[in-house]
Amino acid sequence: MDTASKITYYRKKMGKSQETIAEALGLSRQAVAKWESGESQPDISNILALSKLFGISVDYLVKEEDCQKETDPPVNRTDSVIDFLCTAKRKTYAGRGHEINSSRIKSHDLKYTEGELEYYDSYLGGENFAGEEGLWKKGIPFWSMNYVGRVLDNSFSGDFLKSALLNVAPSLPYRGPEIYRNENKIYSCSVTGNFDWFHGKEVIYHDEKKVYECLFHGGSIK
Repeated sequence: MDTASKITYYRKKMGKSQETIAEALGLSRQAVAKWESGESQPDISNILALSKLFGISVDYLVKEEDCQKETDPPVNRTDSVIDFLCTAKRKTYAGRGHEINSSRIKSHDLKYTEGELEYYDSYLGGENFAGEEGLWKKGIPFWSMNYVGRVLDNSFSGDFLKSALLNVAPSLPYRGPEIYRNENKIYSCSVTGNFDWFHGKEVIYHDEKKVYECLFHGGSIK
């Protein structure tokens, strides 16, 4: 399914008219009609606005893929665990926390503890990297997330990525928020699934050029 068809699909799924979408974006109805007919394409700023409006990722909106399946219904989970995970993320990599002793040769390891809960993040590499985050309770692992990413351009800013990750929220506790922007940089994160079983992707654009991407997946451990 191309971008034009996806705009039509998600507009109708939301029960919105072309006029309503145009008004939300500060455009004319004719502009939206041309997108849906394929006569023209939205620019990057409107792609970003549409992805946020429809609740889908930028990459998904511009790639020819079938429409996303509905996210699995939420499962029972302890809100305190989600809050702990978000705090741990802010206190470690995103918050420039101190690394602990390496668990493997040349690995970067971070840890955060609060009561019975422990969080570990261990990754290898730099510009191209891979790692794993995990949660333990009373010494028993119960949740894990693996990730792999890469820097695509020299204009990538690690400081901007950390700023985005500091905005992790209980509603999306895996990486950063759905959309985070600062001047000419935009961070986007999309997730399918729930806390027990999920996969997602985060990307960063600088001056409308993709400069970073990271894939992640994980879930509960029994």
